Amino acid sequence: MTTKRSKSMIAFMCMGLMAGMMSPIQTSINSRLRIAVDSPIIASLISFSVGMLLLLLISLVVERRLTFQLRGVGKIPWWIFTGGALGVIFVTSNILLLPLLGSAMTVVLALCGQMIIALTIDHFGWFGIVKHPINRYRLLGVLSMVAGVLLIQWF
Repeated sequence: MTTKRSKSMIAFMCMGLMAGMMSPIQTSINSRLRIAVDSPIIASLISFSVGMLLLLLISLVVERRLTFQLRGVGKIPWWIFTGGALGVIFVTSNILLLPLLGSAMTVVLALCGQMIIALTIDHFGWFGIVKHPINRYRLLGVLSMVAGVLLIQWF
């Protein structure tokens, strides 16, 4: 790997780490919002509405447009449009779980679930992803995460 490419990879990895750090902050804030509005569903709705307004503004500034073309809309698989619904499930579940499990357990369980399905997606190449077969090292990584969940729960 070239030096320029490895520096880019490190920058992207840092970006991923920082994005991951946003999840427990977002969950904690949304959990407080739940208390303020006395509803996990309304808290999730407010959270997504604020996100939508921010994306609207970013689209106008960066893309300078709000329109798009759906090329071959009849050929697009139905599941392409489920991302927002999956986001609702994820965010609302976190809002519900944080007061019961605490921030660390809520986040580590979500992360563990993400890794399990990510390895499965990689292994089978679902959703058009390049296949990366599960091997003993990847499996050991996920088992280490599961061990981490147990350690966090017990201590």
